Amino acid sequence: MSSGEDGRPVADELDGGNPWTKLARQHWPGGRKSKKVKPEVIKNEIWDVLENEGFQFRSLLILETLQLLESYLWPGYSDSATNHHVLLIALILTVKNRESLPVWDTFSDDGERFSSFFRRVLSMSIDNSLAIPVRTQILSFLICAFQSLDNGLVRKECAPLVSISLWQNLSSEASRQRKLEQHPQLKKAWRAAAKRYDAANEETQAKLRFDRAWLYTLLLDFLSRLQESGTEALVYCERFLEFLTDLESQLPTRRYVNTLIKDLNLLALVRLSPIFNGDENGLFRDLSVLFRHFVNFPIDDHTGVQHTQTRSSEEHSASLARLQKTSLKYFKEKLTILALSNYAAIDKREELEAHLDPLSDEELASLAGLLGFRTKYPPASKVEVGRELLLEVLLSAHERRRTFREVMMDLSLLPTEAALYEPALLRNEQYDGSRSLAIPKLNLQYLSVADFLWRAFVLYRCESFFEIRKDMEETVKRLQPQEAQPPNSVRFGGFSRMAIPVSKPAIIEVAPPKVGQDKPAFVRAEIGLDVSRLADSVRQEWESLRQDDVVYLLAVDPTDITGHLTNGHALHANSRDFGFRILRAAEVERVLDEDGRVLRDTLDGEVNGYKRRPRLRRLLVKLDSTTYRFDNARKGKGEPDVYESINLIVRRKGRENNFKKILETIKSLTLSDIPVPEWLQEVFLGYGDPTGANYTKLSNRLNELDFRDTFLDWEHLVESLPGRVVQQVASDESSIRPPYRLHDIASMNCEAVRPSKKRRRDDDGVSQPTQKSIKVSTYQPLNNGPYPTDAPKTNRVRFTPAQVEAIMSGTQPGLTVIVGPPGTGKTDVATQIISNLYHDFPSQRTLLIAHSNQALNQLFQKITNLDIDERHLLRLGHGEEDLETDVSYSKHGRVESFLDNRGHYLAEVDRLAADLEALGAHGNSCETAGYFNSVYVIPAWTKFWDNAKSVNASASDIIASFPFHQYFSNAPQPLFPQDASKEQVLDTARGCQRHIERIFTELEDIRPFEILRTSRDKANYLLIKEARIIAMTSTHAAIRRQEIADLGFHYDNVIMEEAAQITEIENFIPLALRNPKGGQLPLQRVVLCGDHLQNSPVVQNLAFRQFANLEQSLFLRFVRLGVPTITLDHQGRARPSIAELYKWRYPTLKNLPNVLTGSEYLRANAGFRYEYQFVDVSDYKGTGESQPTPHYFQNLGEAEYAVAIYQFMRLLGYPASKISILTTYAGQRALIRDVLGHRCAKNRLFGLPRIVTTVDKYQGEQNDYIILSLVRTTRVGYLRDIRRLTVALSRARLGLYILGRRAVFETCYELREAFAKLFQRPNQLLLTTGEMFSTARLLEDEVEATEMAGVEHLGQYVYEMTKAKIESLKVGGKPLPAIEETPEVRRVDEEEEEGEGMVGDVVEDEEEDRDIDGVE
Repeated sequence: MSSGEDGRPVADELDGGNPWTKLARQHWPGGRKSKKVKPEVIKNEIWDVLENEGFQFRSLLILETLQLLESYLWPGYSDSATNHHVLLIALILTVKNRESLPVWDTFSDDGERFSSFFRRVLSMSIDNSLAIPVRTQILSFLICAFQSLDNGLVRKECAPLVSISLWQNLSSEASRQRKLEQHPQLKKAWRAAAKRYDAANEETQAKLRFDRAWLYTLLLDFLSRLQESGTEALVYCERFLEFLTDLESQLPTRRYVNTLIKDLNLLALVRLSPIFNGDENGLFRDLSVLFRHFVNFPIDDHTGVQHTQTRSSEEHSASLARLQKTSLKYFKEKLTILALSNYAAIDKREELEAHLDPLSDEELASLAGLLGFRTKYPPASKVEVGRELLLEVLLSAHERRRTFREVMMDLSLLPTEAALYEPALLRNEQYDGSRSLAIPKLNLQYLSVADFLWRAFVLYRCESFFEIRKDMEETVKRLQPQEAQPPNSVRFGGFSRMAIPVSKPAIIEVAPPKVGQDKPAFVRAEIGLDVSRLADSVRQEWESLRQDDVVYLLAVDPTDITGHLTNGHALHANSRDFGFRILRAAEVERVLDEDGRVLRDTLDGEVNGYKRRPRLRRLLVKLDSTTYRFDNARKGKGEPDVYESINLIVRRKGRENNFKKILETIKSLTLSDIPVPEWLQEVFLGYGDPTGANYTKLSNRLNELDFRDTFLDWEHLVESLPGRVVQQVASDESSIRPPYRLHDIASMNCEAVRPSKKRRRDDDGVSQPTQKSIKVSTYQPLNNGPYPTDAPKTNRVRFTPAQVEAIMSGTQPGLTVIVGPPGTGKTDVATQIISNLYHDFPSQRTLLIAHSNQALNQLFQKITNLDIDERHLLRLGHGEEDLETDVSYSKHGRVESFLDNRGHYLAEVDRLAADLEALGAHGNSCETAGYFNSVYVIPAWTKFWDNAKSVNASASDIIASFPFHQYFSNAPQPLFPQDASKEQVLDTARGCQRHIERIFTELEDIRPFEILRTSRDKANYLLIKEARIIAMTSTHAAIRRQEIADLGFHYDNVIMEEAAQITEIENFIPLALRNPKGGQLPLQRVVLCGDHLQNSPVVQNLAFRQFANLEQSLFLRFVRLGVPTITLDHQGRARPSIAELYKWRYPTLKNLPNVLTGSEYLRANAGFRYEYQFVDVSDYKGTGESQPTPHYFQNLGEAEYAVAIYQFMRLLGYPASKISILTTYAGQRALIRDVLGHRCAKNRLFGLPRIVTTVDKYQGEQNDYIILSLVRTTRVGYLRDIRRLTVALSRARLGLYILGRRAVFETCYELREAFAKLFQRPNQLLLTTGEMFSTARLLEDEVEATEMAGVEHLGQYVYEMTKAKIESLKVGGKPLPAIEETPEVRRVDEEEEEGEGMVGDVVEDEEEDRDIDGVE
């Protein structure tokens, strides 16, 4: 079998059909570790072959898959290992990094040997005898290392290389002294480094000399390479610029490196180099621009404080002043004009160059030296200091540079054909790892919040334009543009529901520019849409375009584009290659009918009972005014009017097309310099103490907390606080019932947090407290009234100690990071935190965020079951309709609920008035009700309590004086029990008073809705005043951020569910949904719930995923930084045996009692020998996996097998709602749905399963029985990402049946732990006979089983069972069962129909599904 379509190895090769496999079998067979390494094997049979191939990635990947590192190279490594041995280890590590595999785990227990290996690599990196391609590979390894500073072993080796000792290499002692005097701590650090060197022995001194000279030597070598020509030198220099950019983009590595880079005048040397000025070296130029951005980033390299605009201007002015003073002092005759000019006249490159032109070469060199610039270089650098270099140094140092914010202001948010086919963007698409990319990376640390936002903006813009270009190319391809008559006209031979041919847009209004601008304020155009031939469903999609939706206007040429398209991916850099030469974006204002009326106000008439088919729709749009001004200027120069040639309008689906609003949000945050809460600032940026935001380190931590219904009883309280002595404050033993209030807890866990000196990650379990005693008090809950609905809803979950610690931390101020392995109840924990905050801090508001509507609805569903007043709940965005509640929690639903409640409560007021015999229309409005309360109700209660508090008043006297007997006549009787004590009677009366007070409190809250007139005003009032728990998706927050903040929305707490699935920018935006107050965001708490060992955000583009690390979540970054985490450690979802399949990922994971003793967990699965099994599915009809279109993977054999298992289960009586079918690819999902539709959908014996979806979409979900199709038969594919496998294996509660190709998955080193357990059982499905759901057979019972030889065998088995079932029903005269109601299996995925989506959302084409096979 040939290699895969992207050059990756396939199963047959790894099974023995490849020379590398044969080599592995000879020297490290079966992955067994071999400490006897033969240097000749490494040199002759591995290294030489790889070098001759040019280090082909495919060969390296095969060797990595064959465990060359783990089984041969590392076990056999020693100080005497050859250079080729060391280089091979470095090469394999870079492969692991590119494939997003664990890189450093192999070395975790052997720090001494790792240090030896790392020093060897450093030595070879500056060895000029090595070939340039080899040194380029070493650079890739170093980049990987400096991106992994969270690893202790790596950090220990890298940190000395970028320490203050680097300053030994500055051009002069004077330059160094100037730097040391800038900050007192610099002198201290310099003296400490000198003392450390002086106190060291000779061997250590040699090491220290190497450390401080290593980077300097590399830089000098880089300067010499800049003068060379050839591809090898170019690739090396590109990679080196990437390396330097990485060093500059993180403060710990930048702090001293930036000074050395500026001292070497590196930017000027790069700009003047032959490589930079080569016509074909666009990537190198783009990389240098990115490098320059970080070198000149406005930040104090030593304190990490970002410079304000004023500070930057002052520093620039100071440099110009120094230039003028030096010029006047030493070159008065020639530079007098320069010295006396104002700053604005000399901070432009051309003008300053003209001023310096009179100086001779010697004088120019003297001026540069006097200003502190380096004018001499070591011979190794091959730098010749001439006039051109000196001028460039002076000009680049003193010219006014545009700030990154000014550059961002000029970037268009709407695409044109030039932006979509920009060479830099195309390079991102064609990325294969062999070359660098000129895009910023998301690192462990950021220079500032603005730096993070700038990187996010650039990456999100690139990702959005990439997706737009794919959609445009795919749409044009479907339309099949062809030449028509008259010449140069176009006819479309195909169809796409996303596009309509149009005539040129009519420009109907161009508004004058605003003050200070040169572009029109807005440009309005009208476009006619011929909808007469569209199907109703397609026409309705066009008619449902909303205000601000972006549409695309194309000028399409009759071009043969078939040779240029590959699944929508560009192979050339010209839009004409794809059939369109012009693209302009526009924003929808309104959709009008053919008569010009707003569409929602029109009704289509009917003639003879038939609805008239609409013929025309008019679209009012706003064109991008900046682009329009540019087009108009070109038109004025005699070039064609681009709008005359527009002949096609294209739309995109809502979830994919909200990029502009999100870009606007990120842009506005960047330009506004939005702060992070002060207590979170350093942790967010990745500096300082990683425990600094934990409540144990905050001064405002709470000393007393009411945990209300968190603990079910005293025993639960005691067992939830292990290692502590629980002391009861009250001595009365009868008072130990919940609720409980904990005292003196401010320092309870202070010593339990991991030390901050070194970031430990070796224990992710629950921190063990050191405080040995806790004081606990209890109290009698308030009586809220006599009605059953007055009784509060209480928690019924018996939380584990880890869950209690998470709840405790989440209720305290600060940052809480909760790691929730599958089935450990992190949603229950989040819900309880919300409940505690709601009751303990009634003045605070909480914002709930989740990645998907599905996850948000699950959380919201549980919140509604707690004791939280529904009037304080609000759900924003689409998806609320999927909540399984009888009440609407959307904005308008809440307003309607308030108005509905108004009628109910006013009726209660009338009942009260009747009881008090108060005449009048008291229940007419909220206002009259308030007067009634003041005049009648409150005085009645006052009179009652005066009598009740009388010393002589008996229980019967109090009952007799109670004024509301008639009102409470519909409450459970008797209201006051006959034998009730005085205290009991008073308690009942207090409850009645609270019930009545609540009526008037609610009416007072409803009163503004009587006054406000418009529904919009009512909804906004609800958001900013009434709601206390507000839920929305991260995407909705990004889209509506400015609108929400401008309303004055405020909140105190943020809780994010599935935070590990949310990209960093999506994590950040919810923190900034309100405007700063006093320069700060007054957030009290941030709680992140998630699991970084499960799926990360999905990013389809390989460059953004692997190179830019766009799939990084804030949750994962915090974990890597060593921020304290609380890991939930008991699962209550799956059988213990199924949990063992993924428990190796969670060493501390245990089982809750319910899965150990519950009857459903003890019983076997009817009809199956095992509760889980891997079924080896061979080729079906001679075919395994297939690709009908690129990246659209299917496997008919597994699809038929999955459906056959489902049919078998249904015939045994398994409920369809208890079965889910999952697969790893969208193509297979579509195929399984097709097979189900053909065999089961209309058959009453079967029906449809609960859901058929992909593994990625099913995270956070579960079902009793899971059928999982792995699809691939040639190689593992993206399932090699262990996080996806963890999700796939952890969805089942009672039964898991996996269909795949054993030969493929048993060769994967990363997956060996899970598949080793699966492969312990037979490869063929084993079924039992004589059982129906649910069986009484126990799991451990031995039973005879029938082996299914393949899909044909199982299909025949099911066919015969079906016939027998039908015959038995006929004989018994029974009707066929009704089809069980399960969620509809729709072509559009079930998870989100919100019309929203950000980077990382899996978006699939409506007309042709696309797979997400990340690495492939």
